[in-house]
Amino acid sequence: MQKKQLIVLVALCIGFVTMSYGQMNRYQIKNGFGIYGGITQYDILTDNFITKKGNGWQAGASATVDIPHKWYNVSYIIQLSENNVGIAAKPLLVSPMDEFVDYKIFTAQIALLLHVKIIQSFLTVDVGPMIQYNSDMEIKDKAYENYIVNSYTNLMAKDLRDISNFNVDGAIGASAGFGFFKLKAQYIYGFTNMLAKLNDSNLDLTGNDKKIKGNQSMLALTAMITF
Repeated sequence: MQKKQLIVLVALCIGFVTMSYGQMNRYQIKNGFGIYGGITQYDILTDNFITKKGNGWQAGASATVDIPHKWYNVSYIIQLSENNVGIAAKPLLVSPMDEFVDYKIFTAQIALLLHVKIIQSFLTVDVGPMIQYNSDMEIKDKAYENYIVNSYTNLMAKDLRDISNFNVDGAIGASAGFGFFKLKAQYIYGFTNMLAKLNDSNLDLTGNDKKIKGNQSMLALTAMITF
């Protein structure tokens, strides 16, 4: 009796190993690593200030799980970027013309992306959540620090420095390419109010006292090499 049970157990084990090996050969999951870089166009969507989009750069790394038998792949990414945005201001309150004060913002983002296969892995739609750390806004030219921000009476350009440093974003885009090379387009929208911290800074908001609110808007065009 024990001998029969042993034979059945061995047969089941052989069958399980054979079936697992067959599935592994049929559905070979591949892990890949990629590095990429490119340009960005950055803006802050807000009703409080008049802004101007600015250009910057982005670089990042991606760890991808390629799942042949599914309609999607998954990747984990980390990316760094230096972005620029302009905010309208004037040297004196009575000045007739506005100028754009340029600010620099550094961002570091971590994301989990789902890559929906349109043409296998050659063309995908990429979507997923993103956690972001960003620096404060830094005026690129110190000569503009005391400019008066448009729509305000006493708010100076240098007062806009301390913004919220941790934000939650959403990303959507597309990737296209063959073999080890891909081109990527990605749009990143900030779900959280990245200017919320300004409301707690006791700023002089004379002239426009409504709550300050702004959401990040970033477009990135990059090229990626995979290994």
